[in-house]
Amino acid sequence: MNFFWVFSGKKIRRVLLMVTAFLFASGVYYAEKENIQVFMPLNSGPEAVYSVDTDKKVVALTFDISWGEERAGPILDVLEQKGIKKATFFLSSPWAETHPDIVKRIVDMGYEVGSHGHRHVNYSTLSEEQIRQQVSKAHHILSKVSKTEPNLIRFPNGDFDKRVLKIANNLGYTTIQWDTDSLDWMNPGTDKIVSRVTSKAHPGDIILLHASDSCKQTHEALPQIIDQLRAKGYQFTSVSELIAGTKVDLNPVD
Repeated sequence: MNFFWVFSGKKIRRVLLMVTAFLFASGVYYAEKENIQVFMPLNSGPEAVYSVDTDKKVVALTFDISWGEERAGPILDVLEQKGIKKATFFLSSPWAETHPDIVKRIVDMGYEVGSHGHRHVNYSTLSEEQIRQQVSKAHHILSKVSKTEPNLIRFPNGDFDKRVLKIANNLGYTTIQWDTDSLDWMNPGTDKIVSRVTSKAHPGDIILLHASDSCKQTHEALPQIIDQLRAKGYQFTSVSELIAGTKVDLNPVD
């Protein structure tokens, strides 16, 4: 009889542990439901686009601009001289507001305008209301200056979290990152910028470059980048055309 009750006690404790574990797991699921969604596959929630999955030798040259007026012009000159008809510029709205002539040239040349936000800060450090205000304010200014309705956004420093993604998505934006970082903002030398981009570029790639004044070597590296990628059979397009109808490569949000 004693053995019977000891055995039953173990079974009861085991069942209780299983029930407790189940309830705990359920609680974690519901408490972290928003976090879990960010790690799910495509179409489960907003994600950031880093590249596209394609066999076609096509890449998107993208340029972030947040300040200055000396580098954008030479970069546009190179694109024009090389016959690049499609590229994407992510513009900080305060910069766009103070440089409408350069924005007009970007648009007149047929290039795509995306948002680079308003304040150049890490958006993951902001409250949800502040994120919403920053994205909306940038949209209003960029729409007015460029006379286009941007629907792509690259956040300052490439910084975001699941809240930022969700808010941007709710405001009609797709968050764009990159797969190849030129590191041109470090001014490592023209040859290093060229080598880094041309060695890492791949079909469906989104290439990060800058047209702010702090990046002093981009306009010098760009002609070689274009020539060498063309020699490898690559063509150039905008981010929107790159991702249209194509499977995108998404990275999980940390």
